Amino acid sequence: MSKDLVVILTALNLEYEAVRQKLSDLVVHRHERGTRFEVGTVPGTSCRVALGLTNKGNHSAAVIAERAIQEFSPVAVLFVGVAGALWDTARLGDVVMATHVYAYHGGTSEDDGLKARPRVWEAAHGISQLGSHLARMNDWLDGTPGNGRAPQVRFGAIAAGEVVQNSTISAEAQWIRQHYNDALAIEMEAAGVAQAGHLNGAPVAIIRGISDRADGTKSSAKDRNWQPRAAANAAAFATRLAVELVGEQEQTAMSAADKDHGVDSLKGHVSNSAHNSTVGIMAGSVKGSSVYVNADSKPTSPADLVAELDGLREHLMRQRAEGALDDDTYREALAELGYARRAARERTPDSSKVATMALKRLRGLIADVPELVAKLAPLVVAAGDLS
Repeated sequence: MSKDLVVILTALNLEYEAVRQKLSDLVVHRHERGTRFEVGTVPGTSCRVALGLTNKGNHSAAVIAERAIQEFSPVAVLFVGVAGALWDTARLGDVVMATHVYAYHGGTSEDDGLKARPRVWEAAHGISQLGSHLARMNDWLDGTPGNGRAPQVRFGAIAAGEVVQNSTISAEAQWIRQHYNDALAIEMEAAGVAQAGHLNGAPVAIIRGISDRADGTKSSAKDRNWQPRAAANAAAFATRLAVELVGEQEQTAMSAADKDHGVDSLKGHVSNSAHNSTVGIMAGSVKGSSVYVNADSKPTSPADLVAELDGLREHLMRQRAEGALDDDTYREALAELGYARRAARERTPDSSKVATMALKRLRGLIADVPELVAKLAPLVVAAGDLS
């Protein structure tokens, strides 16, 4: 994972430019399949941002999001832009950060009407907590022009579909308000990005500035006036969130380094003082007269990795039997595990990349089962060392 880089994606050029204005030292980064990103830095920080344009729709957003995750291995993916408000809770210019995303076009059509069958993705707990903290601090705006009233950050559901909603009285508008009445905003990309993040083990945040009320006023003079303001507000909050995410990664890395240094010092002290002595320890191993205190080590060879992956399969089966994994997640997890195992066994030039990405997707699938995440962590590291 790139500990200093966050991916920010937008659907519209206006939104792209709003984020771009927050960055400096931009350099074009071209994906091998032609997708272009610009990588820059948030001025005055160590936070790098890979900025990309997805165009409209959940499908294209999902493809570009997954491409960005695989290309950059970011700390997080932020999708930033404008949206329509469904209720009066969010006012024009306010920023909505999704607590969860509805893919509302899932359903079944029956004789008595259309029955909702949505997919739902919750935002990662850590990124939601950080967003709430920044909203309380209320110092994220950084001079972004407004209309005399400071925009507020709202937290709630966002509905993502495949059509532009611009009515409050159409049959679909009424259906959405009936079945998704807790959604604060509506747009067309969040579901695709959320799915890509879920499958690749990357935290996702959806950040939208409210530019209209999805009430027939899109493309009006009022909407054209509010769109750039809403986009600028969303970009300001998103870039501040990106800086804080990178800062947390740096602090975590420093804490880990300090912990490792302390363990190394303990190893040396115990090993040097254990000669011709009896030493009692709670965990570790003793070889000759030396005592080693260590955590679970990663596999040291492709064969070791294959064996560990086979062991992880048994843990997956047990968690499924205990109800910690549902059937769909279990099947997807087994598929990713199979990809990783095959890559480790075949040892092709791309084995490391294929195995690592499969295990990262697996990590996203089992993120709610801490025991499995802990067992997977050293295997992800080991996959990155395959040669």
